Amino acid sequence: MTSARTVLGPDEIGRSLTRIAHEILEANHGPDDLVLLGIPTRGAHLAQRLADRLAAITGDDFGARVGTLDVTMHRDDLRGRPTRASAPTRIPAGGVDDRVVVLVDDVLYSGRTIRAAFDALADLGRARIVRLAVLVDRGHRELPIRADFVGKNLPSARSEHVSVLLAEADGQDAVTIEDAAPEATQEDRA
Repeated sequence: MTSARTVLGPDEIGRSLTRIAHEILEANHGPDDLVLLGIPTRGAHLAQRLADRLAAITGDDFGARVGTLDVTMHRDDLRGRPTRASAPTRIPAGGVDDRVVVLVDDVLYSGRTIRAAFDALADLGRARIVRLAVLVDRGHRELPIRADFVGKNLPSARSEHVSVLLAEADGQDAVTIEDAAPEATQEDRA
């Protein structure tokens, strides 16, 4: 692959998450009944960061309202590629029934991961409202799915690879974009 170009640094990621936290509160008319479910790996880290920002804004304890949602077994491409180890699903106390669930992921691309998240969430209960927060929306949707809260709209070519790097998993905060190697398949690109 060619050299990656940084499109968001640590400060921009921080500002994006703070803005998303405010937008979540505004759309929900406050913190009542909010649950954040991050899609592992980086979506889980982003959900925790959003919970920290929501707590700072509202004074409420959001630690008990953040969890993870493993979508691996709900993916529609299991036959085409091996399953990958993921973090287990961890649902906050009180579950998801009749609550406002904000799914959190790092990059929205085809929409297939989010479709799998809807299926996984339905197995857990019936949320009153489901919303989607992503750090990056790069377009190229294959399913009619859109994010409610977006940190950065990043128009990209299908041949490009968008990477979200977070300190918790990668040792640094950055969003990068680079041309993919010609032999890379669609499944290899985020």
